[in-house]
Amino acid sequence: MPAALPPAAPLTERQEARRRRILHASAQLASRGGFDAVQMREVAESSQVALGTLYRYFPSKVHLLVATMQDQLEHMHGTLRKKPPTGETAAERVAETLMRAFRALQREPHLADAMVRALTFADRSVSPEVDQVSRQTTAIILDSMGLGDPGQGHPTPEQLSAVRVIEHTWHSALITWLSGRASIAQVKIDIETVCRLIDLTDPETHS
Repeated sequence: MPAALPPAAPLTERQEARRRRILHASAQLASRGGFDAVQMREVAESSQVALGTLYRYFPSKVHLLVATMQDQLEHMHGTLRKKPPTGETAAERVAETLMRAFRALQREPHLADAMVRALTFADRSVSPEVDQVSRQTTAIILDSMGLGDPGQGHPTPEQLSAVRVIEHTWHSALITWLSGRASIAQVKIDIETVCRLIDLTDPETHS
């Protein structure tokens, strides 16, 4: 199978435009029919790229859908930055942010299911794309905590550990909701509960 474009090589403007078309086509197909609707040949046709070119960017459907999730989270991050959470504490702001992100995915259940299934199926070869999803989720949480920019201070190891646990819980909540094993109300309770870790790891609270 063709190798993916090396992540270290910066894309040209034309390559970036092509990549954006591919991700848009992937999201559109997934929105309509979920994981099974995303067929590489159809993605290539919809994005007007040759099938061989598509495989150079994304060696498999799983690579493509995990990259689609990272792209969706990036868009979500931009929206959240324009309208930041209003909670008084960092824990409240993170919980509010993650529930807003959750509800955005809830509006596109087929797309959410396709992306989460891809994450679940991802093996070691998809590690760079999975890492990007994790970094994007971490950035969203740190921004909500007020630690997203260098001028706002650096998170402590304990805070980063709390962020990882919150991130795992959020992904797990997505899976249980998509499989019909948890209600939105239960997801909200779980997210709010795990976000209390932020207050427990705040150095100012324990100084």
